[in-house]
Formats: sequence, structure tokens, C-alpha cells
Amino acid sequence: MLDKEQFADNHFIRTIIEDDLKSGKHTKIHTRFPPEPNGYLHIGHAKSICLNFGLAYVYDGLCNLRFDDTNPEKENQEYVDSIKEDVQWLGFKWADEPRYASDYFDQLFDFAVGLIQDGKAYVDDLTLEEMREYRGTLTEAGKNSPYRDRTIEENLDLFNRMKNGEFPDGSKTLRLKIDMASGNLNMRDPVIYRIRRAHHHNTGDKWCIYPMYDYTHCISDAIENITHSLCTLEFEAHRPLYDWVLDNIPIQSHPRQYEFSRLELLYSITSKRKLNQMVSENHVSGWDDPRMPTISGMRRRGYTPEGLRLFAKRVGISKSENVVDMSVLEGAIREELENSAPRLMAVLNPLKVTLTNFEQGKTASRSADFHPNHPEMGSREIPISQTIYIEHDDFAEIPPKGWKRLTLGGEVRLRHGYVIKCDEVIKDENGQPIELKCSIDHDTLGKNPEGRKVKGVIHWVSAEHAAPINVRLYDRLFTVERPDTVRGEDGEYVPFTHFLNPESKKEITALAESVVNDLPPESRWQFERIGYFVTDRKDHKQGQTPIFNKTVGLKDSWQAKAA
Repeated sequence: MLDKEQFADNHFIRTIIEDDLKSGKHTKIHTRFPPEPNGYLHIGHAKSICLNFGLAYVYDGLCNLRFDDTNPEKENQEYVDSIKEDVQWLGFKWADEPRYASDYFDQLFDFAVGLIQDGKAYVDDLTLEEMREYRGTLTEAGKNSPYRDRTIEENLDLFNRMKNGEFPDGSKTLRLKIDMASGNLNMRDPVIYRIRRAHHHNTGDKWCIYPMYDYTHCISDAIENITHSLCTLEFEAHRPLYDWVLDNIPIQSHPRQYEFSRLELLYSITSKRKLNQMVSENHVSGWDDPRMPTISGMRRRGYTPEGLRLFAKRVGISKSENVVDMSVLEGAIREELENSAPRLMAVLNPLKVTLTNFEQGKTASRSADFHPNHPEMGSREIPISQTIYIEHDDFAEIPPKGWKRLTLGGEVRLRHGYVIKCDEVIKDENGQPIELKCSIDHDTLGKNPEGRKVKGVIHWVSAEHAAPINVRLYDRLFTVERPDTVRGEDGEYVPFTHFLNPESKKEITALAESVVNDLPPESRWQFERIGYFVTDRKDHKQGQTPIFNKTVGLKDSWQAKAA
């Protein structure tokens, strides 16, 4: 459920919008989220989605979902469908039907013809290599193409023949005639059309020339009457071109572009090209692998839309560097799940405990709420049997200082159950504990023992009633903060795949309360004293052994490991 307070933080874009509304420049806010359908959306896109759709929501405006689909060789319907699903899952609705830049290809072509007729565009025969040589550098001006002074008639003829498929791919381009000496390289006669015979997911084989992103994007904004075109800071140098195009074509609307800093999440990557490499080289199981920073991966990991919206609010919107530690994301998810996820007990590393004075009919069970603060979530009975299992880590024969769990001769309370005392330890041939013999204080069910204090509480499951589960334990995908920025001794970048964390995924068999047998996919739970887990949205099947993915621990353990 969306709430305007979820987007209530003030930032410079909100100040601009409020000034525009107050001055009457705009009477209604209209934003857009314009992904390229060449991969799955990631955490950086989640920030942009929350910004664009959130602003429209806060100011009772509209937000379009528009696919900037100008590169057919890298785009396909799978990516289109995944993007729609991700936006909806995050809780947002776009205005009307989804838009496609390809819907405007006819208009874009007509505008290009108009630019040629005005002497502001020309067909060029330079190769890409030659174009780079002519372009110049940041300190040296470029030089004009030898084809720059073709006549309007010749350019119109060549451009139409490009459209009709008379020339090979890459042999000609259409360029704007701006200024080869401009200090902004984007203004040095940028290419706005290239020849590329590729099947397009939306227009099929109608076109063999495709417009470039910079040319397409601003015109699409104008056609849709976008009021505030929001993009990340790397597009700041593209803004003069954005304005130049709109100033030189016959179109009434002229949106304004505003830039904000992109999100950099440490111990992760957000380059679609590199994420695609991870998938294609089988470093992960797919775009929705729970270790991936994609929205679909985070969803499968058990993250919630509410948690991601909270994260987007916390990282904020500014023009300053937006480098965020993974713990901030995990903290937002943990905070949201604390209130929304019901509890159950599961033992991931079982140690057998025999209750020596267990008496059938006397040793009783208790009921417990699924959430201590939400009785509406219901309750369940927690049965006990002579054999139970606890975590190996909850027993220490030689306990460290401050130990509040079980030790030989010591007492501990079973969560939602009795106080027990460890009387004997049975070990294997290597001296490792394999079974504990413990006695129950039958007078401690639901009350404290008389004459002594028992501080420790541990979770457990009944051997007779527990259900086996498969658990996938996930950790951070990379071992360094910025895996794609590390240079070797030779000064060259080290492949980011060298820093993949070999411990990022482990699969174990565990035991849990029998309630897990009836859970649907994407059912989020807190395993008491361990962390938050979710039934896998793909592999978990009711009637089969439950499959859980670890979402996040109850506390941030990474800093302790890194120290």
C-alpha cells in the first residue's frame, strides 16, 4: 500500500517542481521512467522508479512507462515483460498503456527530414574509425567531415535511400550539423541515425535505419508532454544536445532535463553489460538469481517492495556522489520484515538432544503467536517430543565469558517451552558432540524456575514433528567494495569476475516447524534468532520439500567478518 509519506523527503527536484507549480509554469506534473529493454532492471533502476513514479504520486500527476527501444540487436520481449512486472511489483502504476520510443519512429523520421531540409543535418560516409579521428579530443577541436557540405537535395535523396535499404549496414549515417569545434563533444555533429538490419521486437522488419538514443529520448519526452525529464548525472553533458534538438524541430512541448547522482551500491555491480556477462558466463543461475542486484533477483531473495521503497527514500536524491554500503539496503529490508514477517523456529545445524525425563502425557506443549506484535497473524501449537534438535552453535562444552546458552551442567530455556539442564555430552571419535542428554524442569512451562535465574533462551524443533527443509544461504556476491574498479600492477583493470565470492551461496538441509509444509511460494518468515527467509518463488512447490532462500540475517554480520 503506497503512502505519500514514503516519498516525503525534500530534495532539489521537489523544490523545482513546487516552484514550477507555484509559478503556474505547470499545472500538473508528468514524469516518465524510460528503461532500455536490453536487460533486467537493477537496484539503480529501483531508485529511479521510486523517484519518477513517487513524484507523480505525491503531486497527483502522471508517470509514463516508456521503453527506449532504439537498439534492436540487444532488446527483446523478455526484457520488456520483466520490466513491466518489476514496476508493478514495486507498487506503481503507469499512465495509460506502456509507451515505446519505436511508436514514434515515423515522427522521428519526419523530424529528421525536416532537419535536412533546414540544412541542419547531413548524410555522412565516414566509418566509425574515421569519425573518431575527425571528432577531436577534449583539448583539440574536431574537423568537419568531407561530406558535411552535401546539398540538401543530395542529403534528402541519400537519407530516403538509407531508409529503403539501398546501402549496407554501417556504410552511412545521418548527423546533425552543429559545431565540430564545440567544447562539448556531444555537440560535435552527433549521429542521429544509423543503418542496421535487425528485427525489432515492436516494429518487426519495417525499418533498417534506427534513431540514436540522444535524438530519440528528447523528442519522445516532448511528444508525451513530460514536464520534468529526470536522469542520472552522466547525462548532464548531453543536456545541450537535448535542448538543441527540441529547439530545432517544430514541436510545441519543450521538457526540461534535470540530473541527479546515480546509485553506487558497494559489493555489487549495476552495469547491465556486466550483469549480462554474469548470466551468460554462468557465474549466476540467471537474471533473477537471489545474489543479483536485479529487482527480480532481490524479489526472489525475499526483499519486499516496501523495503526497497524505504531504501530509496533513505539514500535520497542529490547531485553529490551516492555511494551506499550494502548494509544500508539490508537494514531497510530487515526493518520492514521485522514488522511484517511472521515467526517460526528452524534449526539449520542440528544437534540431537534427548530429554531423559520426558513423560508422554505430562510433558506438555504450548501455543505461540506467529508475531509478538500482531495477534491477527494467528498462532500455532508447538509440540515437544523426547528427542529435539537445537543448533550446534547453542552448545559449548567450554563456554566463553558471558555465555548465555547451553553448556554441560548449565540450564537454558527452550523458546516457548521448558527450562532444560544438560547432564551429559556424547561425542564421536573426533571428540565432537553428537548428542546431549538433558533433563526438563517440568515446573517451568510458561513461568520462571523457583530460586534461580535462567538467562539464556534458545530455539529448537521436535524431532517427531519437524519438517525437513532445503535452505539456500546467500552472502554478498563480491569480496571487494568496487569489483569493477580494481587495477592490477600493470595499471589495467582486473576483470571484476576475479572478485566473485566463492562463499556467496551454500545449500543445506535443515529442520523447521511443520507449518512450513503448507506454505505457498514467496512466503516470507523470520526464523527465530537466525534471520529472514522466503520460500523460493520458482523452485518451492507445495507438497514437496520446502525450499527457503535466506533474505537477510537478524543483524549485520558482514562488518564483524570483515574486521
